[in-house]
Amino acid sequence: MEDMDRDRKKDLLSREIRHIDITGFDARPIIDAYEHMAFQARNLAHAAKLYDKMLADTDCAIILCLAGSLVSAGLKTVLHQMVKNNMVDAIVSTGAIIVDQDFFEGLGFKHYRGIPFIDDEMLRQIMIDRIYDTFIDEEQLRECDMTIARIADELEPRPYSSREFIREMGRYLAERNVGGGSVVLESYRQGVPIFVPAFSDCSAGFGLVYHQYHRQGQPQVSMDSARDFLELTEIKTHVPDTGLLMIGGGVPKNFAQDVTVAADIIGQPAHMHKYAIQVTVADERDGGLSGSTLKEAHSWGKVDSSAEQMVFCEATIALPLIASYAYHQGSWRQRTPRRFNAWLDERSKQPVTER
Repeated sequence: MEDMDRDRKKDLLSREIRHIDITGFDARPIIDAYEHMAFQARNLAHAAKLYDKMLADTDCAIILCLAGSLVSAGLKTVLHQMVKNNMVDAIVSTGAIIVDQDFFEGLGFKHYRGIPFIDDEMLRQIMIDRIYDTFIDEEQLRECDMTIARIADELEPRPYSSREFIREMGRYLAERNVGGGSVVLESYRQGVPIFVPAFSDCSAGFGLVYHQYHRQGQPQVSMDSARDFLELTEIKTHVPDTGLLMIGGGVPKNFAQDVTVAADIIGQPAHMHKYAIQVTVADERDGGLSGSTLKEAHSWGKVDSSAEQMVFCEATIALPLIASYAYHQGSWRQRTPRRFNAWLDERSKQPVTER
């Protein structure tokens, strides 16, 4: 890359995304005001109060589902605080959020403020990737890819659930004393499992492709998505009740909802998800999954219709308000950490007949 291009790249990557801190403001007054309004303000207020109700229900395990470009947009600290303060028991996410964004920042890299109206060919030539109005250094993303490859190289060659592999990513950050504020690192410390059903659809995929390409003819690390499904299903059958907080839609939404059906399939029937919240901007009228309502999910036996709330709002607006309300309400202080990572590790060693 020529010096002129490097200067241009340095200039474009000069304004870091700043992550919002839910402990620094109390959303309760605005949520209480929204409750007496209409449209999405009232829906947002209902969602915030329903999330607090989940946290107050000691029988309820909370599954946080994440889709979209959330960490890159400035929500990393919100998610980190939710994990640190025992406001979530398991996470189901897209790979981009967990690997390309959170783990990427855990390695010391950043996302930057950009603009959507720019010459994308110029960005390609100087190796800057754009997510709407956010920029990422592609050269740094390649380092993230290769870090995943190195982690795979050091593991025992066998099939892994994404949860197991992401736990090793957390261990990698912890052992190097880096990654402060990382969701992956904090989940590792708190024993919160992270599931990424489409694990290869992100930087992890590039790293695993590199690992497997250079290990052809030798034992390799591979991903077992069915084991992901089984592990989350076992969590569902282990607890009295579950609640879903879904930010976006897509694979994480469907994966988490489907465990109620999977439980029935394996002969361990479980209740439908007792609580469910979805924040989305997708439209239900085209029949797509991301916009399908929670009432529709009830017809599949996935979500109880008595405590559900759709919020049609963009995540960077809605999630900080919902999480700040619940944080300042403080119901999370009464919860006992479930530490499902250790429970799943121990359970995997037992024959089915002894479980």
